[in-house]
Amino acid sequence: MTVALAFEQLLNGLQLGVMLFLMAAGLTLIFGVMGLINLAHGSLYMVGAFACAAVAAWTGSFWIGLVASLVAAAAAGAIVELVVIRRLYDRNHLDQVLATFALILIFSEGTRWLFGSFPLYLDIPPLLQGALTLPGGTEYPVYRLAIIAAGAVVAFGLHMLISRTRLGMRIRAGESDREMIGALGVDIRTLYTVVFALGAALAGFAGAMVGAIQSVQVGMGEPVLILAFVVIVIGGIGSIKGALLGALLVGVTDTMGRFLLPKLMVLFVPPAQAGMIGAAAASMLIYIVMAVILAVKPRGLFPAAHA
Repeated sequence: MTVALAFEQLLNGLQLGVMLFLMAAGLTLIFGVMGLINLAHGSLYMVGAFACAAVAAWTGSFWIGLVASLVAAAAAGAIVELVVIRRLYDRNHLDQVLATFALILIFSEGTRWLFGSFPLYLDIPPLLQGALTLPGGTEYPVYRLAIIAAGAVVAFGLHMLISRTRLGMRIRAGESDREMIGALGVDIRTLYTVVFALGAALAGFAGAMVGAIQSVQVGMGEPVLILAFVVIVIGGIGSIKGALLGALLVGVTDTMGRFLLPKLMVLFVPPAQAGMIGAAAASMLIYIVMAVILAVKPRGLFPAAHA
């Protein structure tokens, strides 16, 4: 095991963490402001990936596809909120879970009907192709570094939006007392639609960025959704800061665990079994971390009231 390889895996963990933050930020905003459990958030991630791949193939430009992913995911989110979600705010969480699970099936079958069952492939733009030599001689893909940078820019932009703008003030007020801001004249329905569309756009952006290093296929959002829920539980529901730190923690823990645990298992079991046991232990590691954190801080690391 070399230091360079470990550093490369650490960067992979940061890249995974940034992608999870883009998913979890929208999810935690929606839950924090609306109190809604949205299982269909992963489908909006898929919508962004398919929109980017389809438009990039049509126009020959990844960047136009990236803009299309934001527009398509935000539009899909706004339509879903207006048509379905708006009827669920006063219902219990079981109704919300059932309705949004149905949306997963609708999105999956609709996407399969439009694009077929075969994966689409999205090319990395020429500007971001190749590798960069990092200190220590490590070669690392430029595109993965761009994902990390994009996540940092989005995190800063969300911080400024929530803390420095009138919309952010309304979002924070909606987290604290939605009835009061409604009584003060804020159109709470419009606010909910805007927040839902914003969360959907973030998910779609994540799907588009990851689509260039993975295949774009039906159902690609569900595995990521599970990790996004882990992130917001660890970070604190409703907290953007918690979503960022929780996502980085989960991304680095998952990636480094899959890298290190099989190697550590060689000390205790034969090499033929070490890889299998280490991989199984690594897949459980983030849930163990979540359980430990919740045992110490039941509301997560940065609950919204203190964010």
